[in-house]
Amino acid sequence: MALAKGRRSARHVDYWPGFVDALSTLLLAIMFLLSVFVLAQFLLSREISGRDQVLARLNSQINELTQLLALEQGNTQDAQDSVASLQASLSAAESERSRLQQLLDQGAGADSEANARIGTLSGELDAQRQISQRALSQVELLNQQILALRKQIAALEDALDVSEARDRESNTKIADLGRRLNVALAQRVQELNRYRSDFFGRLREILSDRENIRIVGDRFVFQSEVLFPSGSEVINPAGRVEMQKLAEAIIELQREIPPEINWVLRVDGHTDNIPVSGNRRWTDNWELSSARATSVVKFLIQNGVPANRLVAAGFGEFQPLDTADTAAARAANRRIELKLTER
Repeated sequence: MALAKGRRSARHVDYWPGFVDALSTLLLAIMFLLSVFVLAQFLLSREISGRDQVLARLNSQINELTQLLALEQGNTQDAQDSVASLQASLSAAESERSRLQQLLDQGAGADSEANARIGTLSGELDAQRQISQRALSQVELLNQQILALRKQIAALEDALDVSEARDRESNTKIADLGRRLNVALAQRVQELNRYRSDFFGRLREILSDRENIRIVGDRFVFQSEVLFPSGSEVINPAGRVEMQKLAEAIIELQREIPPEINWVLRVDGHTDNIPVSGNRRWTDNWELSSARATSVVKFLIQNGVPANRLVAAGFGEFQPLDTADTAAARAANRRIELKLTER
């Protein structure tokens, strides 16, 4: 009967790790969504800044062309005034010529002074006609330039309207893209979290129910003593048995996760804060922790796990679970962590 009570106590389900797992997952999802939101805001601000610079350049060109148009209009008015003055002078000269011609007709045999006066007026009249013709040509040229400037201004205004319309359309597309990206990433995170929970559940079932194999947050933790002799990176026989079970679970999980989810299993090596001594292979705990993580990765690859789904990392003694200066704390810090995450 005492044995039955002991077995019921051993089968007692500890819900606390699952609760911590759920809280950690929720926190990761929130941080991820905040990162996506900041990225979308950055892309949006950069796009709007570029559009503002284009609009500023277009407005500057319109202002310059407007000033040129005003200047050309002033020149045209001056030319028109000159033409009017020349035409008035031409009319006066023609009137004078007609009067003198009448006097000449009335007084046949008029003196040479009248003839000289008529010749002079005729020369002045021809000169005035030439000046008037040149002025009319300049006015025509100015009118053509004004027309061309007006066409350029109209084209720039059309380009400005198109640019503003594209800005509005681009802003709408960016907002819609950000919204869809947030939804897709949230779904991807939720889906990966579901597979992570399933994976950890399988590991709990297939691995030995031992105190030195446990879940901490979103990671599955092996104490180093389960896998390695002290100061060594070679996996011991008992550790190979546990790693074989792990490899089978990963292979089974790979068949279920959709190919569009780019996931990896990260293997992190950690040591305690006691310096490496008596071992010429390792100069410090960095090298030992990295070598242990690499040994686990290589063993999993040898047992069928795809290499592109595994990552090895060493942290030495710089990521402790327990900062107390005790033997129990140092034992807890010597560990191999497995974390299912997105690449």
